[in-house]
Amino acid sequence: MASLVPLPDISTNDLYARLAPIARHRASFHNWGETFRCTPRALFVPTEEAHLDAILELARREDQPVRAIGVGHSPSDLACTTGYMVRMDRLAAVLDIDPEKLTATVQGGITLERLHAALDAAGLAMLNAGSISQQTLAGAITTATHGTGLTHKVLSTHVLAMRVLLADGARVRCSRTEDPDLFFATLCGLGATGIILDITMRVAPAFRLREVQDTRSFDAVVPDLDAVVRSAEFVRIWWWPQADAMRVSCIDKTDEAPRPVRSWLWHSLVGYHVLQLFLFVGILLPALNLAVARFCAWLVRGRTVAVDRSLDIFNLDCKYRQHTTEWAVPYTEAAACLRELRAWFDTEFADPDGLRPHCVLEVRFSEADDVWLSPCYGQRMCWIGIVQYKPYGLNVPYRQLFRRFEAVALRHGGRPHWAKAHHLRPRALRALYPRFDAFRALLARVDPAGRFRNEYVARHVWGAEGDAVGERVFKVRP
Repeated sequence: MASLVPLPDISTNDLYARLAPIARHRASFHNWGETFRCTPRALFVPTEEAHLDAILELARREDQPVRAIGVGHSPSDLACTTGYMVRMDRLAAVLDIDPEKLTATVQGGITLERLHAALDAAGLAMLNAGSISQQTLAGAITTATHGTGLTHKVLSTHVLAMRVLLADGARVRCSRTEDPDLFFATLCGLGATGIILDITMRVAPAFRLREVQDTRSFDAVVPDLDAVVRSAEFVRIWWWPQADAMRVSCIDKTDEAPRPVRSWLWHSLVGYHVLQLFLFVGILLPALNLAVARFCAWLVRGRTVAVDRSLDIFNLDCKYRQHTTEWAVPYTEAAACLRELRAWFDTEFADPDGLRPHCVLEVRFSEADDVWLSPCYGQRMCWIGIVQYKPYGLNVPYRQLFRRFEAVALRHGGRPHWAKAHHLRPRALRALYPRFDAFRALLARVDPAGRFRNEYVARHVWGAEGDAVGERVFKVRP
């Protein structure tokens, strides 16, 4: 779609005509968990970079915000807008893979699933990975998505360089040495600095992992938490407070032959369909939710050993749509935070009118980094996430549960995962993130008109109240 004349000299009607093939009018959007929805003014699905230039020019003329999204996996309104929504999943090419330099260069809209496949074909793999791979690489980077491992950093730190489209139409390459402020701000930039066009990142030779899982009591894990976390390169824990059960996963690299652990009976029929039915019954009879959680813990009570590709060990089945929030607390506070959470849960379970969640909590760990808005900025962190599943897509109570959970995390210096819903405004975030004001200053420099400022960014970064930014009302439903 190369322009014969500069875009500013083209009429608005001609811009409409150029964008018509990639426009989806009257389109609605909801995130993967179906917990937030919005109706953008128009949804564009660009297939080449030149489309982005035309979208930005039209947005400037009509004074509309532009929101680039991946697949909408974030369990918050991070992707929502009533302005122009730009779905980036067609700009997803693998540009270069270099097995000798151990680097890969790809377009930002590529999903992690497709990236894994391309790397695997070249005998390579990502250094670490989170629990899922459905999201785009740009989405994972701009929210500091993480895996686990006390010596491993968030996925954003794997990036060596990026090419970013700014609000004024400039394309800027940034790295630790080229425009470093833009680089560090964009690595966890919430999509507010610009549109990530392509990414060069570090990768590793393909490797296999051996995972040993066993279930222990809270008192067998938390008093000696540091020893547990250091017992393997990658450690993650699932905690059912209703059952006093912690499922500890210890993962190390290995040369052993593959030995996957999966059965249709336990992982599909019982672990998916039967469990979903029980979760549904818990909506009708909340008192049964504690029993449902105990059943979940019972399902995975035995010791298991699995050996498989790194991707197949790192990734998990998210099972169902869900409400979820996650906070990172300083590693030095992890045990104390978990103890306070247990005391709170015990109080709820003992109270006839207390909360009756079916939730499981996931506990993971990350090394300190230097990414401005990374929750791990400057210190090792323990990630604690809490989930309330939505059986058959139906809603479940979660607000009080999450609010009280967040209050505990905050008392221990917790920082919210940016992709997930939270309630902190600039004053609180400034106290938690030493580079918060530097991030705002960078935004003011590269996007003074707020072209990439959606409701989420306006609320959490700039302090906007309610569901409005100026005259733009965002139809966002928590």
